[in-house]
Amino acid sequence: WRGRLALSVGMSTAAPSDWFKSRMSPEDRLKAEGIELPEAAGAAANYCPFVRTGNLVFISGQLPMQGGKIAFTGKCGAEHDVDAGYAIARLCAINVIAQAKQACGGDLSKVEQVVNIKGFVSSTVDFHDQPKVVNGASDLIALAFGEKGRHSRSAVGVAVLPFNVPVEVEAVIQIRD
Repeated sequence: WRGRLALSVGMSTAAPSDWFKSRMSPEDRLKAEGIELPEAAGAAANYCPFVRTGNLVFISGQLPMQGGKIAFTGKCGAEHDVDAGYAIARLCAINVIAQAKQACGGDLSKVEQVVNIKGFVSSTVDFHDQPKVVNGASDLIALAFGEKGRHSRSAVGVAVLPFNVPVEVEAVIQIRD
């Protein structure tokens, strides 16, 4: 009877925890996973951490920063395996979301859609799992934003990244006023 009742009032028939989770704010979803967003980092040179044009926000590449410092250096395939790269990309995505929060005036519920992410993976020539590494960012963004977090993506292997970091992630998001 619960399923029929739920359908009659337009509710999901998913387990209550899934139903409630689907209605949580992005920040509450992250907190439920033990993730606190840091303050958005400022620019390190002559660029903007994000630029808004219309309803689109272009977030500059975010590095694996933690506590205001670079947390990881090296290459995937040398110092870091796929699992470590995944965790590093996840940290970059936390910083992307912190920039998104700043762009939304502190209210992540204004995110209408994560449109695209680009993940750059500093890799050895014989490392071919860049998509598995960038999944760390994609999975976290999907966790935070649910269906609004489903995005197009590129995962690109590069020879070197700024400050010798192993991963950098940038994003384009659509927000409402």
